[in-house]
Amino acid sequence: MKLVVLTCGMLPIPAVQGGAVENLIDFYLEYNDREKLHDITVYSPWDERLANHPALRSNVNHYVFIDVTSLKARIARKIYGYLHHNEYYNYFIEYYFEKVYSDLKKKDFDYIIIENGAGLAYKLSQRGYKNLILHMHNEVRKERSEYHKAVFGSFTKILTVSDYIKRKAAEYYPIEKIQTVHNGIDLKNFYRKEKPTVSRQDLGFTSDDFIMVYSGRINKEKGVSELIEAMLQLTEYPHIKLMIIGGTFFGNTGNEDDFVRSLKVKARPIEEKIIFTGFLSYDKMPDYLQLADTAVIPSVWNDPFPTTELEAQAMGLPIITTVQGGIPEEVSVDNAILLETDSQLTDHLAAAILELYHHPEKRSRMGAVSLERSKYFNKERFAQDFFAAIGY
Repeated sequence: MKLVVLTCGMLPIPAVQGGAVENLIDFYLEYNDREKLHDITVYSPWDERLANHPALRSNVNHYVFIDVTSLKARIARKIYGYLHHNEYYNYFIEYYFEKVYSDLKKKDFDYIIIENGAGLAYKLSQRGYKNLILHMHNEVRKERSEYHKAVFGSFTKILTVSDYIKRKAAEYYPIEKIQTVHNGIDLKNFYRKEKPTVSRQDLGFTSDDFIMVYSGRINKEKGVSELIEAMLQLTEYPHIKLMIIGGTFFGNTGNEDDFVRSLKVKARPIEEKIIFTGFLSYDKMPDYLQLADTAVIPSVWNDPFPTTELEAQAMGLPIITTVQGGIPEEVSVDNAILLETDSQLTDHLAAAILELYHHPEKRSRMGAVSLERSKYFNKERFAQDFFAAIGY
């Protein structure tokens, strides 16, 4: 089969800037390269780090790169945005799509796989395309419901990352076309090493410290503010420490936004107990997670299927998290303390932290379950299920 993979173009593929969606695409492209299943054309924004990337040597995966960063491209984007108002996405994505489409319409293919781009599916359906496969990583935008109703007949299949997203998708799309494919991670990267590249002492921790780790994007929806508030309740426990890994957006190593600055202000009374590492590249994550005694991922929104939960499991960590979105599909009550996100979330977090702090034997049991559960969430199973779900 000849397939096309299309994203909204915010991050490049191969995933040299990270990104959960982009890493998943890499996983099934890697599997396709090994198994020689299909001829796949992938559209991606250009990044200088892609030059001579080994993935580009595949003879079954073909990469078409779109310039969105040169001075000429930036000017063209601005002009496009000025001339085209009130479209589904912002002008950056809309411009990228039109550049892709100018090449796509010249190609022969059997199906278009659209990664997390319901708006792009609408655009293609309006141009006569009926052979669309939508891979949904998030809920559809309710304020754009008229777009989703208009694209019903253009989908061959809809894949969702969780049953939670499947239920939400069924509000707009025919349920018989929807199938869940749970995400996976690279278990060859996420494992405990005998000699990790970073130590507790490197970060100012001691061997006696009880270290919690939060990893992921840092925004209000992820519950990081509530986690710091819980830490403020635990000042009488000097060895309870928190490591916060991540930035405001994938690959963002630059300036902090107002929310991150507000977190650091909130944490100032206990700044000796909280470390902000900033964004870490994907390959460094396991070594930092290995330093922790438990992972805390307190999402306060309906998180569709956060890969940070899978990464924490693979590192054998007990988890404190919430019942939001697809999270209960990733963990179990045997390896995670699942909290309601009510008005008492801060108190719930503090109590859960103390529960694991005071009971190392419970942490050990939960960690063992995490390791066992992680075996299902591997990238090979994900890729196999992905291609099986689209039926090719």
